[in-house]
Amino acid sequence: MYQIYLDKIKMSTTPIGGYRYFQKLHPLSLLAQLTSRRVTGCLHVFTNKASWSIYLEEGKLTYASCSEQLFERLENHLLNLSKEAPSLHSATRMQVRLIFEAKGENQSAPDTDYQAICWLVNQNYITANQAALLIEELAKDVLETFLTLKEGGYEFSVETHLDELPKFCYLDLRSLIEYCQKKIRDQQNPMVNSSNSKSASSMTVATPSSKQPLPTADVRQKPPAKNNNINSDSGIKTNQHKPAGATSKSMYTIACIDDSPTVLNSIRHFLDENTFSVVMIGDPVKALMQILRSKPDLILLDVEMPNLDGYELCSLLRRHSAFKNIPIIMVTGRTGFIDRAKAKMVRSSGYLTKPFTQSELLKMVFKHIS
Repeated sequence: MYQIYLDKIKMSTTPIGGYRYFQKLHPLSLLAQLTSRRVTGCLHVFTNKASWSIYLEEGKLTYASCSEQLFERLENHLLNLSKEAPSLHSATRMQVRLIFEAKGENQSAPDTDYQAICWLVNQNYITANQAALLIEELAKDVLETFLTLKEGGYEFSVETHLDELPKFCYLDLRSLIEYCQKKIRDQQNPMVNSSNSKSASSMTVATPSSKQPLPTADVRQKPPAKNNNINSDSGIKTNQHKPAGATSKSMYTIACIDDSPTVLNSIRHFLDENTFSVVMIGDPVKALMQILRSKPDLILLDVEMPNLDGYELCSLLRRHSAFKNIPIIMVTGRTGFIDRAKAKMVRSSGYLTKPFTQSELLKMVFKHIS
């Protein structure tokens, strides 16, 4: 990645365009210069505790991110957005975290929060306009913490990881800064804020004549990038328009075969009813016909059952043309090497060990149906 560096020995006073050692920071001055110069790139600011990334295109803000509580922040705003986007229920939000938070632990996969937003749009969980509003609310939170920084280091990159990803908005950075400054002042002067609570509440609904500097998202789309792959490892595309005939499922059918009613009820409880339809099968002998009728997207199969154990049933299912490619997950309390080898021999797709948590179950399910 091409980056412009300052002379580290002379330590030029030029604030934009290079790397700076830890020093006193003037966040407002940095952002003002970015806006006035109408720069394109990313300002990376870092301290001992966290890092901030401010992405711009011709002086307009396209995204802002902070490494501290990255996915907690995103999840909170997705929860707020779920009032307007019902598809953002708990299972979807957990799926986002399971897919992208794990990638974020790998330093070679940066900007995973933005990738998550692109994925949500691509999967039709949210619209491009909703993504723009989400990015605006996230930017307010990030800039509010950024403006309070007193010292740190920074560098400016002309090329960024977001260059090949779709852009959903181009925000007025000055308006955002004014909004955040007012919020910071209100927090620092609670008595003044309390006395003006009535006027503040009346300003929550913005009107053309309002004096409150509220940022406005420009959601006009720029021409799509040549390469819209988020990550070659993820298999996730960020193309805004799907090919003709392509569909995104809103409900998945999960067949659960287990002779224990307790396990069956636990799995049904773990799987959100807005996303999953759980078919519970207690008799393995009758499982084949019930599975044929339900046409599941994935099968959870207990290993230890009377009359017909899970390995035998999995082998039978794989011989049937309808179940050659359906994911079959073996569910068992056995953890030995031989048991896992048996599961591979009968061509199971995965191995889930009892007892398991809701998070472990969802991670396994989404791994094979996404």
